[in-house]
Amino acid sequence: MNAVRARALRLRLTGKSYNEIRAELNIPKSTLSGWFKGVILSDTARTRLASRTRLGSATLIKRNKMQTHKAEQRARETRMSAKGKVPVLTKRDLLIIGTVLYWAEGHKRLHIRDGKERMGHSISFVNADPSMIKTFLRFLCEVLEVSASAIRLTMRLYPHINEEYAREYWMKITGLPPSCFQQTTKMVSLASKEKRPFNRLPYGTLQVAVYDTSKFHYLIGLIEGVQARL
Repeated sequence: MNAVRARALRLRLTGKSYNEIRAELNIPKSTLSGWFKGVILSDTARTRLASRTRLGSATLIKRNKMQTHKAEQRARETRMSAKGKVPVLTKRDLLIIGTVLYWAEGHKRLHIRDGKERMGHSISFVNADPSMIKTFLRFLCEVLEVSASAIRLTMRLYPHINEEYAREYWMKITGLPPSCFQQTTKMVSLASKEKRPFNRLPYGTLQVAVYDTSKFHYLIGLIEGVQARL
């Protein structure tokens, strides 16, 4: 046995870890693993190694927590910085925001029957995000000049959702009275075989509709205007 290997073995028998021996003798851990295969350590050596492992684990946990805290802090600072870059929104901004929202989430397909376009069309926007619902309602009232009494709301709920509880929630979000709510649509997810998690969409989704063909075509025209300028 050469001198370096003998020294490494002595260190191991005192309870030194592979990392400690590698740092002292500059020997790869893979080499040390081969050298020490089958070596039996004393209780004292094993106790030292176990203590070092616990200390290392505690240090690693502490470091991970600190890194997580720093990452969360950086994320908060980044979000606050980005938030500050958004100016006060004007009516023109609301026009663009509402138009793009409907472009992404609204019903845009023309009603066709027997190969011909139907004359009646309606605005229909469905979402579960309360902020999107609020924003789209502002767009309807302030940009499209739709009266609150002309807005129709339809809740789309899964069987586990309490209808009255959901209605109270959406009334608070929209600020609209019960008279604006139409008959609730009961939904069943065939894909999940009625096993959709209860904590998903706790208030279902809300359809915001305006039965006005002229305003529907106006909104489609706004979308086409945005598309033409991209």
